[in-house]
Amino acid sequence: MREVLSTGTIGRTTASDGRGTSVSESKPVVVLKPAPQRVDRVFSPAVLDELAERFTPVDLSGDEDDEAFDAVLPDAFAIVGQPDLPRARLDRAPRLRALLNVEGNFFPNVDYAACFDRGVHVLGCGPAYAQAVAEYSLGLALDLARGISREDRAFRAGRERYVADGNHDAVLLRHADVGLVGFGNLGRALHRLLAPFATTTRVHDPWLPPNALREHGVVPASLAEVLSRSRFVFVLATVTDESRHLLGPAELDLLPEGARLVLVSRAPVVDFPALLERVAAGRFLAAIDVWPEEPVAPGDPARDLEGLVLSAHRAGGVPAAFREIGEMVLDDLTQIARGLPPARMQVAARELVGRYRNRPVI
Repeated sequence: MREVLSTGTIGRTTASDGRGTSVSESKPVVVLKPAPQRVDRVFSPAVLDELAERFTPVDLSGDEDDEAFDAVLPDAFAIVGQPDLPRARLDRAPRLRALLNVEGNFFPNVDYAACFDRGVHVLGCGPAYAQAVAEYSLGLALDLARGISREDRAFRAGRERYVADGNHDAVLLRHADVGLVGFGNLGRALHRLLAPFATTTRVHDPWLPPNALREHGVVPASLAEVLSRSRFVFVLATVTDESRHLLGPAELDLLPEGARLVLVSRAPVVDFPALLERVAAGRFLAAIDVWPEEPVAPGDPARDLEGLVLSAHRAGGVPAAFREIGEMVLDDLTQIARGLPPARMQVAARELVGRYRNRPVI
């Protein structure tokens, strides 16, 4: 495997990495600081080899010392990760051309306006997670439709119910009314998976014009319409100041009796006490993959609610998705180094990236 530098300053012609290794400037310097991700999780050995062949990677993933990071900034072509980058720190990085987020959330710890003003590509890895989250969301919906995990628990406890007795509340996804709250990477990937079920799919996404939604074959709708007219509701929206508790008590009360709600995007989009209260009352069933606090406390009341399918933030974090992120990073760094636009990662929108209010996923 080619050498990946661990610490040090990259000089204008050559420099030492702190261990006596000289580094040539002929290859662009790529700083690896992907926390809370790990380099070995995102990059396969083969992809890391290719990265080292085309670039000069400097691995600072295990270095909490800002001094080493600040020292390499003057020669950094790209930063893989999302360390704190206020304007003053960006001022020390005149050669920076790309910031590649490999965690999945854009955090409010970067001066994005300064990045855009300086022509820095701000990229995210969301597309790598979309298929995994979509497949998992479909699985959760089918579980809620047919009580799969519930009846599994009953069987193991000697309380199984055969044939019709175990299907008293079963519904079909085929030809069902489906609502999507949000139609970004996740919503579009899920919509493709729903095609064989011939659903009527309504979408609420205030960031997209109605005709853009119609082009995807979905029905543009208000949030109230999506909630009140859907048997299955998938919550796929990101969290902003505007979307925090987007689904509060009044909105949750719009859901039809016996509806199925799947939450896989961001916990703050939903008022959790109101959600759990309605599930406990038997108003509707829900599957939850994201939580206000993770890990969930041992005594959290959600653990004892029979109307919930519980999941520990597992929807997107599969090995195939992590490896795809590494491949996307390599491909887009190569594009940018050739003077071409990135082709695989999500390009952050100047108008939106500063509005996200996400927290790191452990």
